[in-house]
Amino acid sequence: MNKSLLILLSFFLFNLTGCNNMTPEHYKNTTPRLILEDYFLGQTRAWGIFQNRSGDVERQFTVDILGKIVDGDLVLEEDFTYSDGTIDRRVWTINKIDENNYEGRAADVIGHATGKAYGNSLNWAYTLDLPYKEGTIKVQFDDWMFLQEDGVLINRAKMTKFGIFLGEVTLIFKTP
Repeated sequence: MNKSLLILLSFFLFNLTGCNNMTPEHYKNTTPRLILEDYFLGQTRAWGIFQNRSGDVERQFTVDILGKIVDGDLVLEEDFTYSDGTIDRRVWTINKIDENNYEGRAADVIGHATGKAYGNSLNWAYTLDLPYKEGTIKVQFDDWMFLQEDGVLINRAKMTKFGIFLGEVTLIFKTP
C-alpha cells in the first residue's frame, strides 16, 4: 500500500473514532449528586441552542418539562418552543436499572437510550429519528449532563452520523 495513502487512512480513522476517553465513572466523587428522578420531578425549564459543525448557532429554543413518576418510571413531558415559532413535544419514559444505570424511551428514539450516572454527571447514548427537510434522518447523540450548585444542570450533546460530527446541542436546565 502506498505510504501516503496509509498515512491518510490512519488520519481519517483516528478522527473518525476520536480520542475522547471521558467516562461517567471519572465523575463518581463529584457533587452535587445527579439523581434524575429527583432532579426532574415537577417543573423544570431549559434554554438551548443548536450549533452546526462550523459552530454557527442555527436554532435557539426553550423547553418546559413536567416530570412525574408513573408505575415506577420517570416520565418527562418536554414541550419545545423554537425562536422561529415552531413547537415540538417529546415524552421520555426513563427506567432506573440500578444505582448508576438508566434506560430511556421516546417515540423518536430508535430502540432505547442508555444512561450512566456517577457523581454530578450523566451520559446518555441514543439514536434519534430527527426531522430533516421533508423526512427524517437517524443521528447518534452522545449526551452529557453535569449538575451544578443551585439546581443548574448543563447539558452538551454531540450529534453524529456514521461517526461524522454534525453539530452540538447545548442546554441549561433550571429547577424552580
